[in-house]
Amino acid sequence: MSRPSEAPSLTPRLCFNQTALRDFLRLSRSTIDDSIAQNLNALLTPATSGFDPSSTSTRQITVPAGLKRAIPPQQCDAFKERVLFPSWRVRSDVLDYCSGVATSPDPDDPDSVLRQIEDAKARERIVDERLDPYSGRYFPQEARTESLAMLMRNERAVEKIVRSRTWSLIGERCGVSSDTAEDAFGKWRVNQEGPR
Repeated sequence: MSRPSEAPSLTPRLCFNQTALRDFLRLSRSTIDDSIAQNLNALLTPATSGFDPSSTSTRQITVPAGLKRAIPPQQCDAFKERVLFPSWRVRSDVLDYCSGVATSPDPDDPDSVLRQIEDAKARERIVDERLDPYSGRYFPQEARTESLAMLMRNERAVEKIVRSRTWSLIGERCGVSSDTAEDAFGKWRVNQEGPR
């Protein structure tokens, strides 16, 4: 059975290092969610009924959707409890933390002084739009918190899509659940941590 993603240390430095942040999220998704079919196949115990020599007499190219071997519910539940949901929790914690960093003031922004100087120059500039209609345009440099906030919105959208796809594959192999991915994860999280 796969292991859940390990939690990185949550610091503003992790959030502002967008390459490291994306790499963590990408790696966590690839080991659990992107390879969900392989992870679920690993839950099946091979040859529980013994080898049937007649199974090799005909070539089977694909397995019809209705004939896939179902995974025992206790193994599915164990996978969700020990691997899937803990990985989702780690990614949710990182996304929540970095979203909080993105909405907080950033006194350590190395470019804030440069942005203030550029803003002051833009305010003092005399613009005659009759001579040059584009001279009035000013595009201020984006603060790193704004860039981080946009990244968090994008990553949350990706996370929602990935979880939905993973949950639908689990539903196919383990049995359909009446809960959505977020509802099931929320119930698990409440059971683990208590009400938030």
